[in-house]
Amino acid sequence: MNKTININLGGIFFHIDELAYQKLKLYLDAIRRSLSDDPQGRDEILNDIELRIGELLGERIKNERQVINDNDIDEITKIMGRPEDYSVDEELFEDEPKYRQSTSSKKLFRDSDDKFLGGVCSGLAHYFGMDVIWMRLLWLVLFFFFGTGFLVYIILWILIPQAQTTAEKLQMNGEPVNISNIERKIREEFQGVSSRVKTGVNEVTDTVRSSEFKNKAKTGIQEVIDTLGKIILAIFKIFGKFIGALLIFIAAATLIALIIGAFSWGSFEMLAFDHNFMHYPPFFFDSVFPLWLLIIFGFLAIAIPFVILFMLGLKILSSNVKSFSTTTKLSLLGVWIIAILGLSFAGINFATQNAYDGVHNQTEDLPIVTLDTLTIKMIGNDNLSNKKELRRSYNYETVYDNDLEKLYSTRINVDLKSTDKETAFVKIRKESDGKNRLNANKDAESIEYKFSITEKNLLLNGYFLSDLKNKFKDQVIDITVYLPTNSVVYLDASTQTFLNDVDNVQNIYDGDMPKHYFKMTENGLECLDCDPSIFGDDFKSNNENFKLKIDKKGVELKVNDGSKKAEVTIDENGVKIE
Repeated sequence: MNKTININLGGIFFHIDELAYQKLKLYLDAIRRSLSDDPQGRDEILNDIELRIGELLGERIKNERQVINDNDIDEITKIMGRPEDYSVDEELFEDEPKYRQSTSSKKLFRDSDDKFLGGVCSGLAHYFGMDVIWMRLLWLVLFFFFGTGFLVYIILWILIPQAQTTAEKLQMNGEPVNISNIERKIREEFQGVSSRVKTGVNEVTDTVRSSEFKNKAKTGIQEVIDTLGKIILAIFKIFGKFIGALLIFIAAATLIALIIGAFSWGSFEMLAFDHNFMHYPPFFFDSVFPLWLLIIFGFLAIAIPFVILFMLGLKILSSNVKSFSTTTKLSLLGVWIIAILGLSFAGINFATQNAYDGVHNQTEDLPIVTLDTLTIKMIGNDNLSNKKELRRSYNYETVYDNDLEKLYSTRINVDLKSTDKETAFVKIRKESDGKNRLNANKDAESIEYKFSITEKNLLLNGYFLSDLKNKFKDQVIDITVYLPTNSVVYLDASTQTFLNDVDNVQNIYDGDMPKHYFKMTENGLECLDCDPSIFGDDFKSNNENFKLKIDKKGVELKVNDGSKKAEVTIDENGVKIE
């Protein structure tokens, strides 16, 4: 029959028999003696060891009346281990097997020693075995992209316990909780504290020596000022962290977009695939540099500054991030300058592409003479364009003509003028810009445009095709139809948006001219079937021989040929003629 003793280990109450108590006491005394030569942190180490032993014994207790025996102590000492420099009583343990190092799995704690807010990110970084800066960046991404990062962080802050004891800090890092590790951890903490205290003492000493009032105690006002200064400094630090996170987010988003863009635009070209896989900026095709080189220049010119901003944001968030070496900085600067010079040269070369205006004229006779009637109609091509309506536009559309990618444009202006010739003719004027007059004329001539005449019907294409490289060369086609005097022309409804400042006797707007017959006179076109309401105001005011007024009261028509006058009024009272 053994006597039982009540003990307290790490704040936990145990029943232990006398033999087990003596074995545990000898074990702790041996550890205490091994620490006697270096008393720094001895009590802290012993407290943590006792706390850990209490935790291990607590795991073995099934009920509060269970008694700890010597076998339990043997198992605990095997887990805790015995460093070689500890002079533990050999007689007590001579029959015991060699001590084994305990294996410990990681436990999730909040790291209070490396925290920005609550230590959640640093604790998760320890648990998953990654650098804390990347864990913080992951939370920033969750916050900015999904909007739930902050709420989840607060929940984890509440649920995850903080690593306070040395054993918990070892478990947080996945290290065995034994005597050697506890001692090492505590001594590291003491060394860190000593270093910080020494640094703080030196700073205080320097401040006191340099202070003009070093022999005077701080007044209450000074203490208030110092406190406010600390608060302001803390606010600036938080603001600085926010700026750092913002820089990282902007730089990372820009770099990701650049990588995706560079791959989309440049990968197929660099791998010699057909460019039909991707759509490139058309002005790249007329550059002195190949497409893939321009893409690399553009990527480097934008990416390198944002890489610098990304590293700057990392340094603001964590002082452990190392800066680029001098060699790396100079290399990045050199590459960036080369990229900027390459883009500048390409830009200057591109600007010269539009330095000169080029023209190509084409004239074709039409089988139209005096008294003949010509019908003008604009036609499109539904196989080329996806637009529902054919109308003049200053924008370009990319289409495929016989499996070749081309520019599709409806920038066409149509005008009608009189001619002294007996037959009508049409003049097609193609215009384009170029880096010199010869190239500009060739680019204008290369514009693809067609028209046809069938049974006195002039069918004009409402579009033209051009090479992709000519997108920014301000290409346009002006079509002028010359008609002999007294010939008649009918403008189809399709010409409405293509007519461009057509002269006519009645000053009718271009948009009102289609669907009417016009006679070519020496003064211009004269409408034969137009409603006088569409006549221009200038024509109405200047023409004293004809006045027409239409309002809610009715219609009033006045005619004056110089010698006689006539008036016709139609209102609610009927028709009145004078």
